[in-house]
Amino acid sequence: MRMVDTQLRSRGIKDTRVLKAMEKIPRHLFVDEALQDQAYNDCPLPIAENQTISQPYMVALMTEALGLKGREKVLELGTGSGYQTAVLAELADRVFSVERIASLASRARKILDSLNYFNVAIRVGDGTYGWREEAPFDGIIVTAGAPEVPKTLVEQLDVGGRLVIPVGGRFSQNLMRITRMSEDIDDIETENLGGCRFVDLIGEHGWKER
Repeated sequence: MRMVDTQLRSRGIKDTRVLKAMEKIPRHLFVDEALQDQAYNDCPLPIAENQTISQPYMVALMTEALGLKGREKVLELGTGSGYQTAVLAELADRVFSVERIASLASRARKILDSLNYFNVAIRVGDGTYGWREEAPFDGIIVTAGAPEVPKTLVEQLDVGGRLVIPVGGRFSQNLMRITRMSEDIDDIETENLGGCRFVDLIGEHGWKER
């Protein structure tokens, strides 16, 4: 697929499992019909409720940063369109996704079911609390920008697990990868994967709704 060659491989995405997943998944199904001709462009696109579907490269970069091998249990905050969820469902054993907007969660569920991604559980709520009863997770991915890393999420990482999250101001963030090194919640390794811009992570441990 041209998108994968021109936007992902050419910009340094090397994980063959991520590349194959994004070749397989029909991204146009996750956007409004009026925007389907733009679905494979190198940019984010608007979806309902003032949210967005992330740029393909950003989806690939964040997914690659999790280092998934196929047996993991992954938590996603911000189901949105469901596209990132589908990529995770292709690559992990089980995916738990939290979306605060019920209409988005419902639409994403229908699309994921139509594509036979039945290893995904979605619930509506404040994602900044995580999904404690299913913890610990091998990977956590946050598809919205946070003012700081929520400790609630680090607590729900398994030892060796990775959290990928945009952190910064409302208008620009840095994509951070936090790896939990031991049972000690403060024993973490933090890496900056570069600049990005996401919608706000709204919740108790994120931004307050305007």
